[in-house]
Amino acid sequence: MLHLWLLKTAQNHPLLVELKNGEAYNGHLVSCDNWMNINLREVICKSRDRDNFWLMPECYIRSSTIKYLRIPNEIIDTVKEEVAAKGRGRGGLQQKRQKGHGTGGAGRGGIPGTSRDQPERRPGREAGKQ
Repeated sequence: MLHLWLLKTAQNHPLLVELKNGEAYNGHLVSCDNWMNINLREVICKSRDRDNFWLMPECYIRSSTIKYLRIPNEIIDTVKEEVAAKGRGRGGLQQKRQKGHGTGGAGRGGIPGTSRDQPERRPGREAGKQ
């Protein structure tokens, strides 16, 4: 989720987006959704061969077509400071929420044919005899 937080912080800042097909879009980030689809304004689009340029008032870019993003260093530094100030790195909240998981306690699974309330039954033997 850090990459989404980075894009949310970069709103209204310049952004360079290169697509997998070689086109490049340079503009100001308006918004981005949870799937990393991007809306840009005041966009300059460069063709694959960099010979043609188009000026567009706004542009929508689907996340599956993005090769890479270039974000200003000031934004990256701001996000690093915010993460350090909040004290939560990658997976910080998730580790607290998953307390007890994987510690060997009772949960799903276990030995087939057993339960907490009933003694273990073995095939061919009665419950009271061993």
